[in-house]
Amino acid sequence: MLKKLFGPTDMTVGAPWKAILLFTLPMILGNIAQQLYNTVDTIVVGKYIGDNALSAVGSAGPIVNMLLVLFIGISTGASIMVAQYFGAKSRKDLSYTIGNCITITAIACIILIAVAAPLIRPVLVMLNTPESIIDSCAGYLMISVIGGAGIAYYNILSGIIRGMGDSVSALIYLLVATVINIALDILFVAKFNLGVPGVALATVIAQIVSSILCLVKLSRMREHFDFGLEYLKPKAHYVKTIIRLGLPSGLTQAIFSSAMIVVQALTNQFGEQFIAANVVIMRVDGFAMMPNLSFGAAMTTYAGQNVGAGLYDRVTRGAKQGTALAVGCATMITAIILLFGKGLMGIFTDTQELVELSYYLMKILAVGYIAFAVTQSLSGIMRGAGDTVTPMWISLATTILFRVPLAYGISYLTRTPELPIGRFECIHISLLSAWVMGAVLTFFFYRLGRWKRKALKD
Repeated sequence: MLKKLFGPTDMTVGAPWKAILLFTLPMILGNIAQQLYNTVDTIVVGKYIGDNALSAVGSAGPIVNMLLVLFIGISTGASIMVAQYFGAKSRKDLSYTIGNCITITAIACIILIAVAAPLIRPVLVMLNTPESIIDSCAGYLMISVIGGAGIAYYNILSGIIRGMGDSVSALIYLLVATVINIALDILFVAKFNLGVPGVALATVIAQIVSSILCLVKLSRMREHFDFGLEYLKPKAHYVKTIIRLGLPSGLTQAIFSSAMIVVQALTNQFGEQFIAANVVIMRVDGFAMMPNLSFGAAMTTYAGQNVGAGLYDRVTRGAKQGTALAVGCATMITAIILLFGKGLMGIFTDTQELVELSYYLMKILAVGYIAFAVTQSLSGIMRGAGDTVTPMWISLATTILFRVPLAYGISYLTRTPELPIGRFECIHISLLSAWVMGAVLTFFFYRLGRWKRKALKD
């Protein structure tokens, strides 16, 4: 029983909805644990340091996400290849894919430190980061960049493990790391007074622990692939395939993060209280998004394994059933936000005005989670089949070409002598609109069916 629970799962057999749901549930719990990293950071910062520090963490967030796009791309390419080769029972291809991913990640970490570290403060200045929080932002970002290997390897190694159908092991390791993160957060901030950088340090240490646990797990899965030094040597075929599959997903995240950074420049103009409100919203949003992201990842693994096995009719059935599950879950989450939103906001700050502002803005976004459920589920199917380009173009259209101009456009058109920057609602109205457009475009391209021709070929 334990071996079945903590081992790879063959998603090419059984009822599609059941396979997707059983794979998704541990991922939701894992995403809850991962979100606790950011949530505990926010609670500790808000309660022990103050709202200005809360704003510092919020301003750093989009930049951290932008710095991690390399690893998101590698992780996506790895999980797709692992799922398809696992479904096809190709031991050699699976072994080289895993080994090459580990090597590529090490190279990417070195590049990140060399390129990003010197640019941190200039970028913060360019984004109009308030003087009162710029030092805290810079310290937070520097530690995140230097310790990025832990975060990178956890995401990539857990992606490999999930690609083979094991979503439980990654959950266990993340829960262990979450406990470590919470303890270190309180120790570094409340006891040692390290401030905002202490929060980043706690997160980095915890992620290093989780990545080591994932590596140990992989080393014990020898019945499915070979794990040795010879497989770490980069081979052109596997490196190119990882990049081909992962680059569009990395670019998708880069596009999203770029849009967030551009919008952050507008957000910063509305003042520190509005920035702090956005931090609170992002933390609640992180939990609200978890089922959508989990279903999307589950659909990627499901599609990958079934495409690898040549079972396209089963992929289509799983797409319908999995999307229905995701939409139902998102609908319940939307209702919870609308009914209990104020209580959720109050967890992060004792400032009543901040609670009211956060809840008001969160209500604008609430219905968008249903639309995003459609986007994530069907994008997961396309990615699992090997089509990572279409979701990238959809992300480009909805963020750079639509959301950013809409946010600045509403801001400009609503300017008055009393509101020289315009209505602050522009940030969240534009995001909601982008989510809805993304769902429409994703459904259209899924129905078009070109993703069916993207499976890996020997």
